[in-house]
Amino acid sequence: MKKLVIGTVAAAMLATATLAAEYTLKFSHVVSANTPKGKAAEFFEKRLEELSGGRIDVQVYPSSQLYNDNAVVKALRLDSVQMAAPSFSKFGKIVPQLALFDLPFLFKDVDHLHRVQDGEVGEKLKEMVSAKGIVALDFWDAGFKQFSSSKKAIVMPEDAEGQKFRIMSSKVLEAQIKAVGGNPQMMPFSEVYSGLQQGVIDAAENPISNIYTKKFHEVQKYLTMSDHGYLGYLVVMSKKFWNSLPADLQANVKQAMKEATAEERKLAQALDKEQFEEIQKYAKETGNLEIITLTPEQREAWRKVESTIYPEFYDKDKIGKDLIEGALNTK
Repeated sequence: MKKLVIGTVAAAMLATATLAAEYTLKFSHVVSANTPKGKAAEFFEKRLEELSGGRIDVQVYPSSQLYNDNAVVKALRLDSVQMAAPSFSKFGKIVPQLALFDLPFLFKDVDHLHRVQDGEVGEKLKEMVSAKGIVALDFWDAGFKQFSSSKKAIVMPEDAEGQKFRIMSSKVLEAQIKAVGGNPQMMPFSEVYSGLQQGVIDAAENPISNIYTKKFHEVQKYLTMSDHGYLGYLVVMSKKFWNSLPADLQANVKQAMKEATAEERKLAQALDKEQFEEIQKYAKETGNLEIITLTPEQREAWRKVESTIYPEFYDKDKIGKDLIEGALNTK
């Protein structure tokens, strides 16, 4: 009889928990669960479920289990999925102004970057995205980009002259390489390793996470810690789902996202440090890689050359002078 009572209570509790979830939020992303983005998504899941008292059931789907980044924006508009965190490049056609983050040497350091994202400029960009039928919540880090080469160490701007650089499809990145006399080559990311190995391209720009996980440092002779550009993600939500939430649950989403963003940024910086130490170890053990860190004077020489491209993107249909100057002037 006692077992029957316990079983009945457990079933009742399970039924109550199931009924308590008034909303289901599917969070789709393309990286593995053990990455900073993946861990932050799980942090968000636990925190929102806590804050909402179980009224929102968050289900995280990593590693493109539901959608890849090319398809997810359409899925969000249809409310087939409720949340995603695509890279900025996936918004290029609907909000080209996000190319602000491609501009070279725009940010002094990671603290300056975050002040821009969390301030007036970041709010303007999120409003532009939200005006396109999806709700922009916050910016998450992938990391700063570094130069690498097999042809010549990239220390001063003139060292890039004549080198073939792999770039993502971006007018800003094309202008960035041309400004220093380099030859920009658009190439799918999946082909970069073989391109570097076979000499189809001489150089590339990547965050440490890409360099380390894809072993680019093993097919390059020089790595320059330049922090010249930035890669990041924008966490977005289905507008239909957002509008269906009462004000108190919207407040819960904002709070959970604020905390998850702080966690993601911390995780991204820790992983960057850890992976760079592994690359340094490889360089020391093999002698096959020279690592250069730009001095403040060398960075300034680069900034002077590269900032000459900024006016090319003053047009509001490209990036906009107000956004570029707003980022530069953010204290």
